[in-house]
Amino acid sequence: MSTETYDALVIGCGPGGSSASSYLARAGKRVLVLEKEVFPRFHIGESLLPYNQIILRELGLLPAVEAAGFPRKLAAQFFLGNGSLNTRYVFGEGRFNKETQIFQVERSKFDHILLKHARSLGADVREGWSVKKTLSDADAVTVEAVDPDGKTHNFRASFVIDASGRSNLTGTQEGLKEVHPRLKKLAVFGHFKNVELDPGDAAGDTIIVRLENKWFWIIPVSAEKTSVGLVLDRDEFAQNGGVGPEVFQRWLDSSPVMRNRMRKAQLEGPMRTLTDISYYNRRLVSHRMLRVGDAAGFMDPIFSAGVHLAMWSGKLAALAVLETLASGGDGARRFRKFEKKVRGGMHFYWQMVESYYTKPFMELFLQPRDHINVPDAVNAVLAGELEGAWNLRWRLRYFYLLVKWQARRAIVPRITFASLRSVEAPVEVNGKSA
Repeated sequence: MSTETYDALVIGCGPGGSSASSYLARAGKRVLVLEKEVFPRFHIGESLLPYNQIILRELGLLPAVEAAGFPRKLAAQFFLGNGSLNTRYVFGEGRFNKETQIFQVERSKFDHILLKHARSLGADVREGWSVKKTLSDADAVTVEAVDPDGKTHNFRASFVIDASGRSNLTGTQEGLKEVHPRLKKLAVFGHFKNVELDPGDAAGDTIIVRLENKWFWIIPVSAEKTSVGLVLDRDEFAQNGGVGPEVFQRWLDSSPVMRNRMRKAQLEGPMRTLTDISYYNRRLVSHRMLRVGDAAGFMDPIFSAGVHLAMWSGKLAALAVLETLASGGDGARRFRKFEKKVRGGMHFYWQMVESYYTKPFMELFLQPRDHINVPDAVNAVLAGELEGAWNLRWRLRYFYLLVKWQARRAIVPRITFASLRSVEAPVEVNGKSA
């Protein structure tokens, strides 16, 4: 059996894999991309962050994404489920934000745009191919894969970038996956039409509705279609019967904010369930191999960082491979730098996600005070700033100190998640019923 050889082999062509392969192919490298599905295909995770624009711009993708007609996202709104409190973080008002707007996307269309662009740049993208295993030696990595007809093939590549998503192919192969001990969540979600959105520029906002230990998302992905999902504890889901649509409806009915948003909504297509929401790999690199996007780790999607982290880490992986191909060697030193940088970026969001489920965090987050630009630092993280300078980082550290202080002594008023009779009527936000 003959073995084809490549400079790099990328497993998966979602946002991380397509970004990595696009950077590599644009640099003239021989790149093979093996994608197990055939695009377009359904995928959850429809909200981008403003800093996604940097990579879209660098790769020449912005015109195609703009032409797709996706809703523009200028802000994110956060509500208590009982309607007693809400706030809107507008990206254009953040002092530290270099990027101030982005799109909400239907992933089947968006990911297909990215795949076709990687192919147009010269990447050999093969759909319907399943990677079975990888084996590294001193000089290269051998990848065994099965084609759409069920025939097995072997490929050799100087380097492998694992962008296999939540299947986490090489991390699982090497026994690296760790489920977050405190965030054993799952999501129940679907696409709906006639969801109540806000008028004007706010129509494209991500809307997050926080209940006591769970939350809903509302993300408009087109003029007619809105993604709506519920994230809750896996154990609670099982205790409530484990039937997704019924659990979803039960908690929707408990929130006046959600009832008002969904009073005319109609489900289009099936309700789906996504399990094991938060996990990470103990190592992001192996010999001649890097892991990006969800193959590096996947966290609770509350801050919509998944696509941004995937494309950003895909870019960093491609740059590490390009530098190593230029200088020779196995890239171990560069790969360690890649791992440190990606872990640092992921830490921004892990810390926010872990804090999000605490009451003191929500009390400060929903009641921002203009104190030494701390809300602007939080806004920057929501926008996707992963490499902020010290003037941003120290403010974030200070914010988490304030959260600890709020737990002991109230800096801002306490909140309640309990149902409030006085807020059963719609809440007014920007002149529109929420």
